[in-house]
Amino acid sequence: MNRKSFLTTATLIGAAGISSAMQTDTKPLLHHVFFWLKNPGSEADKLELIKGLKTLSAIPTVRQLHVGVLASTEKREVVDTSWDVSELMFFDDAAGQKVYQDHPVHEAFVKTYGHLWKKVIVYDSIDV
Repeated sequence: MNRKSFLTTATLIGAAGISSAMQTDTKPLLHHVFFWLKNPGSEADKLELIKGLKTLSAIPTVRQLHVGVLASTEKREVVDTSWDVSELMFFDDAAGQKVYQDHPVHEAFVKTYGHLWKKVIVYDSIDV
């Protein structure tokens, strides 16, 4: 192999490596959201938020949706029991989660039900 063909091959291999490194992460993504209600004692508000969260399953990139409330498990220092309602969503990848974020159903959810919560915390993670 002469010097010119070696450099050409090395450049192509390097470009392919950079290209694959720049591709969108295709690992499954979990989107876990915790909601604190403005009126934490209101069962009606809790049920209304749960109803709204369930509408998000209509977004095509949402692979699974779990909506939950506090479990009556053992109280320990490491367990946060300050929240009221949670949702856990599964996506094929980060691109699917982005579609969800910008989807009209998600935007309508925030607009319609946003008055119910005082605080939201989101935890997004990907498989390792």
